[in-house]
Amino acid sequence: MMAFEFATAHRIRFGWGVFEESGRIASMLGNVAFLVRGKYHPDQDRLRDLLRENQVLFHEFIVDGEPTVDLVKQAVAQAIEGGCNCVIGFGGGSVIDTAKAVSAMLTNPGQLEDYLEVIGAGKTLEVPAAPCLAIPTTAGTGSEVTRNAVLGVPDVAIKVSLRSPLMLPAVALVDPALTRSVPPSITAYTGMDALTQVLEPYVSVRAHVMTDMFCREGLQRVSKALPAAFKDGADQEARKTMAWVSLLGGLALANAGLGAVHGLAAPIGGMFKAPHGAICARLLPLVVRTNLKALRSRQPENPALERYREIAGWLTQRPDGQPEDGVAWLEQMVSQFGIPGLGTYGMTRQDIPVVVERSLRASSMKGNPIPLTSDELTAILEDAL
Repeated sequence: MMAFEFATAHRIRFGWGVFEESGRIASMLGNVAFLVRGKYHPDQDRLRDLLRENQVLFHEFIVDGEPTVDLVKQAVAQAIEGGCNCVIGFGGGSVIDTAKAVSAMLTNPGQLEDYLEVIGAGKTLEVPAAPCLAIPTTAGTGSEVTRNAVLGVPDVAIKVSLRSPLMLPAVALVDPALTRSVPPSITAYTGMDALTQVLEPYVSVRAHVMTDMFCREGLQRVSKALPAAFKDGADQEARKTMAWVSLLGGLALANAGLGAVHGLAAPIGGMFKAPHGAICARLLPLVVRTNLKALRSRQPENPALERYREIAGWLTQRPDGQPEDGVAWLEQMVSQFGIPGLGTYGMTRQDIPVVVERSLRASSMKGNPIPLTSDELTAILEDAL
């Protein structure tokens, strides 16, 4: 058995209705909370009431869209001014990434840029982040149990990460009931991201026995639950299962890495206003097909080929399913969910060389089961337009 490391949130609370515990849990983390939330959620008033009932003062900060470096710096300044000693992230992945970044910068000296990858000094965080309570309201990113925050830098059209195990939330509170209000399109985008995040770590070069458990569990459950949640957002079992798959994906990716889907999605998301989940959904079947061809051509003994066969069996619910059957199933989901081509968001063939060049430097690309060439990545993007 290979040596490995595993790190996650200090505590995970999962279940239908556990949201009602959020005020009590927050009170154990601090008495003045910086509440980072999305523009609107039907349960936001209830969260305020729960905090007040537990004598937690709070200052609110709204994240409308994907977070940027400037947005986080603005949030940190407001949290410091408010004397906040804990952070709550209540929303999707963008909200929780913002909350994690704020919690890190509340306790670490210097400027945000000191710790950023790519555009910053890339210094290591040395002080544990302020206690953070992460409450996801979508089933997709698994950000409540990951150790990084992805931030946009619009001036140079890229996304960068603030990354450290010290950023892991103190508590991840996952209540599937909070996802009932998510519309079908967002259910599809976030759900395909959750699927990608149990698939890519399973074939990652950094996969290990513990992350394999999470990926196998998620891959065996997602094929029924995702179409069901898309069809009927009130389907309680489907919502519970997708929240579980999303959590599993976060646990897996934080410890085994990802692959070419996310390696390409990072620069695309920095250059164009496109939902992260929609980018991943469009790329996933294309990347899997390309990986299969490359593995068979250059590394026919690579164990990832057998893993792709297993994945196909789980997704199609056919034990004799072959890897191409898995690709066909993924293509069917992209069609069924109405996932648009990347050209919808303004990407053209002229942008492809820049995306390819940037993707080859993305940290996620290092986990892909086989290094892909620039020509192979170019072909994926051409097909994704």
